[in-house]
Amino acid sequence: MTLTQVLRDGPLSAMRLTDFRVVPMSHARLAAVAALAVLFAGRVWAQGPPDAAELAKKAQNPIANMNMVPVQFNFTTGGGLGSRTQSLINIQPVLPLAINEKWNLIARTIIPIVSQPLPDGERATGIGDIQEQLFFAPTAPGKVIWGIGPALSFPTATNPVLETGQFALGPSLVVEAMPGRWVMGVVANNLWRIGGSDSTTAINTLFVQPFINYNLKRGWAISTTPAITANWAADSGQKWTVPLGLGVSKVTMVGKQPINVVLQYYNNVVRPDAAGAYMVRMMFILLYPRA
Repeated sequence: MTLTQVLRDGPLSAMRLTDFRVVPMSHARLAAVAALAVLFAGRVWAQGPPDAAELAKKAQNPIANMNMVPVQFNFTTGGGLGSRTQSLINIQPVLPLAINEKWNLIARTIIPIVSQPLPDGERATGIGDIQEQLFFAPTAPGKVIWGIGPALSFPTATNPVLETGQFALGPSLVVEAMPGRWVMGVVANNLWRIGGSDSTTAINTLFVQPFINYNLKRGWAISTTPAITANWAADSGQKWTVPLGLGVSKVTMVGKQPINVVLQYYNNVVRPDAAGAYMVRMMFILLYPRA
């Protein structure tokens, strides 16, 4: 599997680019990173804001009417990577814009910063293709919350190894419900090449991300948000990546700034031969509630 295939398979997500960095990291080191993150979140940020429960549910809603800046760190190893580790940092600002009294436009930008191990022991590091996802959503939804719109990918890679050189476009959809302590739903899109380079394999990728969150007291939650992907241009048996895993999150305060801290672990139970098998995801989401 090539790097461009990994980039295309990986969000919206949210949210979807899950494999990337070249730092040798054993399973023990991954476990140590996870343990330290939990201790840091639990001991340093033990007290959440007064409205932590409400903020937690909004932070788990991909199309909430709230400004957010998620910064997501993904570390993957094992499987086809062996003892090597890939990393990906996704910067994902979310900006809701009011169209009129009935409709909002939710703009989600995904800026991937990639560090990818190469066969010769070197690494490819740079910005990958930037995605923009736009969701038109009702301002007053019912029990089922939804949004629909286009997803776009732009050839912005700064390293030749990371380049697709292609523009891509496709439909994107969010459907969710928030009964009681639960926030659950799915984000999905498919991208097709619409222009740009024809010297690389044409983009044709599916992304499906179910999300299930159970909210506890004081802003804590148990969550899973696996990024399921399919590269339709890949060979048979190499198309799908299906992770299974679980994690925790905590809404808290850093000074006067509300923040959601997320830690998750996934095992790719279905994956291309060259892909990593185990992933730790850490995410810090800056929250800007509206008055």
